Amino acid sequence: MHKYQSGFGNEFATEALPGALPEGRNSPQRCPYGLYAEQLSGTSFTALRADNRRSWLYRIRPSAMHTPFERIDAGRIVSDFGAVPAPPNQLRWNPLPPPKVPTDFIQGIVTMAGNGDPHAQSGAAAHLYIANRSMTRRVFYNADGEMLIVPQQGRQRFVTELGVIEAEPQDIVVIPRGVRFRVELLDDLARGYICENYGANFRLPDLGPIGSNGLANPRDFLTPVAAYEDIDGPHELVAKFMGQLWSAQMTHSPIDVVAWHGNYAPYKYDLRRFNAIGSISYDHPDPSIFLVLHSASDTPGVSSIDFVIFPPRVLAMQDTFRPPWFHRNIASEFMGLVHGAYDAKAEGFSPGGASLHNSMTGHGPDAETFEKASHADLSKPDVIRDTMAFMFETRCVLRPTRHALESAELQDDYYRCWQGLQKHFDPNKP
Repeated sequence: MHKYQSGFGNEFATEALPGALPEGRNSPQRCPYGLYAEQLSGTSFTALRADNRRSWLYRIRPSAMHTPFERIDAGRIVSDFGAVPAPPNQLRWNPLPPPKVPTDFIQGIVTMAGNGDPHAQSGAAAHLYIANRSMTRRVFYNADGEMLIVPQQGRQRFVTELGVIEAEPQDIVVIPRGVRFRVELLDDLARGYICENYGANFRLPDLGPIGSNGLANPRDFLTPVAAYEDIDGPHELVAKFMGQLWSAQMTHSPIDVVAWHGNYAPYKYDLRRFNAIGSISYDHPDPSIFLVLHSASDTPGVSSIDFVIFPPRVLAMQDTFRPPWFHRNIASEFMGLVHGAYDAKAEGFSPGGASLHNSMTGHGPDAETFEKASHADLSKPDVIRDTMAFMFETRCVLRPTRHALESAELQDDYYRCWQGLQKHFDPNKP
């Protein structure tokens, strides 16, 4: 069992060997154990103290020790979202099938949609991933963006420079921009979703009128303690940089940080710990009450990305259509299902699948769900159990990739789920 430190954005201090953290200074003339001091900065040096993210690492060898990078095939990873026109249609995909050849985490990433670009440090990409083998002597880092990873199938171990995170479906893992890691499979198959965030680091939302408690509690976020590898021998370092993949060779494992302190580090969160809040009288609050993390934009009150979940909860509203209502948003919604069933769709939305409803595209419950909810007995609460759905919501249009629009997993008949909605209007019956 790997150990963790709790709290979101805390200043942590952790060492795998006693006395490995220097006392009183960040970069002494000689570090304990013959280690090298290295600072990892995730924000501008002059960012406000509350927003500043950086960690000091004490490692066996500096991260600069590798051969020159050479570009390699990026597979199905895309960072240029202007290749094909973005349709305003509702889109939905079946889960990715298991690979027929050995495929690790990097090879198994499939870009579905995105906006902005890493050059401008603005925007986001939504990916799926599927893998059937562990990364071995292969380590990855993303210079383009922070990665919010949502495992959907299989237990997965994230071996990072700053420690080890083990995750299972209904956990999320966030790997900051630039942090090196590899993914090891603890089961035969790993599948999930990734939100690649090109903008400001994810943070907890302010609670406003909710008060001091509710939603995701900071103490439930877990950051790993220091753990290191002292392994000599060939290793491959793969970088995602300016939308492309690049490979360099190393003569040792880059997972060699013996101690570190700071607040720029990977973390995980168990979505089942989310404290859901809702109406106990009538109508729905907006789905922003399900916000776990968000990336702030340059416009006050507007997120660049929202990570929203729809967990088990109780619906008790009276004289109210209880499932999500029909709606059109200025925001764009990429949705996934980790576990169970989603309460706004009777069928067709499977765990591991995904949907995309872009800006101002109408969507909502399907015909079967609408008819059932319209005649439900509201004297009793609806207890929604055994589910976990989520949404990557962005303020800009998510432009689907060519692969997403041409893939075998795209459901060509998705639009039909609304065609059975009946006309009930009668001007003579108010």
